[in-house]
Amino acid sequence: MERLQNSEAKEVFSWFLKLCAIPHGSGNIRQISDFLADFARERGLDYVQDKTGNVIIKKGASAGYEQEPTLILQGHMDMVAVKKPGCAKDMAKEGLDVKTDGDWLYAQDTSLGGDDGIAVAYMLSVLDDSSLAHPAIEAVFTVDEETGMDGAREIDLGFCAGKRLLNLDSEEEGIFLTSCAGGARLHGFLPAEWETLEGCLYRLSVGGLQGGHSGAEINKERGNSNCLAGRLLYEARKAADVRPVSMEGGLADNAIPRQTHIGLFVTERESGAFEKALASFEDEVKKELAVKDPGFCVELLERRQGAFCVLTRDCAQKAAFLLLTLPNGVQSMSADIPGLVQTSLNLGILRLDREGMQLDYSVRSSVGSEKELLLDKAEALLKSQGASWELSGAYPAWEYRQDSPLRGKMVQVYQHLYHEMPRIEAIHAGLECGILAGKIPGLDCVSIGPDMRDIHTTEERLSIPSVERVWNYLQAVLAQKD
Repeated sequence: MERLQNSEAKEVFSWFLKLCAIPHGSGNIRQISDFLADFARERGLDYVQDKTGNVIIKKGASAGYEQEPTLILQGHMDMVAVKKPGCAKDMAKEGLDVKTDGDWLYAQDTSLGGDDGIAVAYMLSVLDDSSLAHPAIEAVFTVDEETGMDGAREIDLGFCAGKRLLNLDSEEEGIFLTSCAGGARLHGFLPAEWETLEGCLYRLSVGGLQGGHSGAEINKERGNSNCLAGRLLYEARKAADVRPVSMEGGLADNAIPRQTHIGLFVTERESGAFEKALASFEDEVKKELAVKDPGFCVELLERRQGAFCVLTRDCAQKAAFLLLTLPNGVQSMSADIPGLVQTSLNLGILRLDREGMQLDYSVRSSVGSEKELLLDKAEALLKSQGASWELSGAYPAWEYRQDSPLRGKMVQVYQHLYHEMPRIEAIHAGLECGILAGKIPGLDCVSIGPDMRDIHTTEERLSIPSVERVWNYLQAVLAQKD
């Protein structure tokens, strides 16, 4: 880690590596929450830690900045914890194996959690450095952002006096985010009906895909392994009486799944027709994804004969119908902002067990009526096949603010440092700013961050030079008086 030790942001990387040593996947945040509370106590800083695990830490203004407006720094402490097939690491109990590759930081065989561990590292560096010039700081660390923004929804910001908030949960340097889509989690469930039949069981892997963040990369139209597994089931049933035995794909509803395992049953008599349909399906999809997702493949993991518990014909037909017809991916593009996805959804998790088939979607839209229409369509399709549905984790859109003193100051500092204008953009991915703005009337928000690649996947990368530049920029913003 010599590259990090010699970095001009070595304090930031030091904190980041400490955070990476603590398991902090969504829903498993108590240890990192306590770490932050201990940090505050050891330094004599005022703080609160709520029952959800959110932490707010206050630091007074440095000399000469007592009259400057208080600034809230905000980020979330949880990460999307995913690992490569065959990786033995228990991410609920073990830290990450962080490595460097030239100018990039990554974790061996797992996601890195740069989203949003780097925000937490920046904030700890500000709180810990007595040499920095800055106004009063209120550092807000939220929990479980990745699974529905539960921390932001539950947090009480009555402890905060600030009216300006700098969110550090963006993944592209030089872009100031000033609005984002709203969203929700959609959970569908089809009850299972089983019977035992004699024949052939094929265990298959639908994968080789790139995956990615369902907000930031849904516009790339990469393959979704869960949807493709459903399409395979539907296509194969045209050739044979194919029955699902098992399905398992995806780890988070807001990550585009890269691999889905599916167990399919056919009779010995129809196995030849099934195998022909399988080969035809793989060939067709490979051609479709040749540019967008060229690694696609269907791998035969096992073929064996015997007696198996399979879905009934009627239940298999319902499952195939839902997986084929439920919408997925980009639904509409913004007419106001070129290139911005307006409405989308992502089938991030697919499970078939003895109870039934579970479908978990992340739904996003910057237009409330379009989101409701999309949810109505999904509900109608699910109900038509006797499936139930429910929503969770709904969050509002973060609306653009015409008058933003914080944005004006940040643009001024950026121009002074880099002699160019930053890009002011909206984003399709969800941020906590919309929820937090609803808790503090008139809250002025901007979101920034360093360059990251392939977040929410095992290919996640964090740019070391970009972390350094954003750290220098953040210090300059803190030191700039109104």
